[in-house]
Amino acid sequence: MTEKTATEKSAITEQVRERYAAQALQVTDVSSSGSCCGTPLETSAVFGSVLYTGAESTEVPDEAMLASIGCGNPTAVADLREGETVLDLGSGGGIDVLLSARRVGPTGFAYGLDMTDEMLALARANAAKAGATNVEFLKGFIEEIPLADAAVNVIISNCVINLSADKNAVVGEMFRVLTPGGRLGLSDVVAENQLSESERIERGSYAGCIAGALSDEEYRVALAAAGFTDISVDFTHEVAPQMHGAIIKAVKPS
Repeated sequence: MTEKTATEKSAITEQVRERYAAQALQVTDVSSSGSCCGTPLETSAVFGSVLYTGAESTEVPDEAMLASIGCGNPTAVADLREGETVLDLGSGGGIDVLLSARRVGPTGFAYGLDMTDEMLALARANAAKAGATNVEFLKGFIEEIPLADAAVNVIISNCVINLSADKNAVVGEMFRVLTPGGRLGLSDVVAENQLSESERIERGSYAGCIAGALSDEEYRVALAAAGFTDISVDFTHEVAPQMHGAIIKAVKPS
């Protein structure tokens, strides 16, 4: 995709931050009373909590499920194992972090990274309600992950990388913080290769997870350029004409 200027990147980041801050407050105002309003975010047959199983909905607080606005279920495809350390990029209300924490067990750990104070407050409240002790929610940008090199075994993300205005930086950071042999299990919106950048913009906004989506080929090229191997991009369902929810997997070589 076309390289953005610093001003354009800043504007996109702020647009995304404002939207998701408002959506967090739509679920619950944890900054004041901490009580749940019980208002689900905008969802459909292709976005949101419908993409999780009924069993998973019983594993997390209602507020975490209500705040789900992703395009997939990365915990279902990441093959998480006991004792692993997991990082969720753009962790929102915390649903995938809490599900991951249960998968990796008490000897494992799950980090969530988000830039939005309101989402972080919601996620931390959800973790407390769930009694999760092997989780931590970090404030920061997915283009500048606040973790040391080789800090995690698995990176997951649910419909967030398409929101970044600097995807090459995100891919580079994912490679850096993964251990050798570490892997990606991402859900994201991906465009068909023939769809131009302008055509993607016509189909939806950046903050709506459409305009900023990479194509299948662009995703593969970016991951390979960073050093990832065993790359796969598998479409799961259409979210807009010629644009799909997808599962992206890759491995950092040992």
